[in-house]
Amino acid sequence: MNERDEYIEQVTIGEQPENAEILLAEYNPAWPALYEREAEKLQKALGNKALQIHHVGSTSVPGLCAKPVIDILLLVKDAVDEADYLPEMTQSGYVLRIREPDWFEHRMFKGPDTDINLHVFSEDCEETARMLAFRDRLRASEEDRSLYASVKRELSKRSWQHVQHYADAKSEVVAEIIARAIEAISTDGGRV
Repeated sequence: MNERDEYIEQVTIGEQPENAEILLAEYNPAWPALYEREAEKLQKALGNKALQIHHVGSTSVPGLCAKPVIDILLLVKDAVDEADYLPEMTQSGYVLRIREPDWFEHRMFKGPDTDINLHVFSEDCEETARMLAFRDRLRASEEDRSLYASVKRELSKRSWQHVQHYADAKSEVVAEIIARAIEAISTDGGRV
């Protein structure tokens, strides 16, 4: 077992699928409606504890191929203070699957009836700005959207011990696109 696998074991709650196959689907116009449904459920469950809810990841980018899993970003006051939001989430059927104290105090939940990755961060977490800039850049730039889709398709042909390894393999192209997004924001006065 290598260092990354040991880390995945440490932060994952429950079983981690082995030899994960990456199945990409062409963009589905139903994905935004699935997100909206989950966002409404989260808002109802958490009330004002849900400071912001965003559709992120590839399913949030029209025209981009994706694993058919809806990625949702939820900002709470303090992700570490699980007692403040976890009871309402578990009562609503969400299951805590990942706790990453060493990566922005990230928490990840799975949903009760829709295949989602619900990413929870604290309201002042700098990673959330990067996630939103990446999403917005992919929405605005056909060139970056095509580049990212090409890398995803190529990587999906490989076998991966864990889905996280596939995500890690995309990190270089993600960093390139985020750098262009940040550059565009600084030169175009806020537009990606």
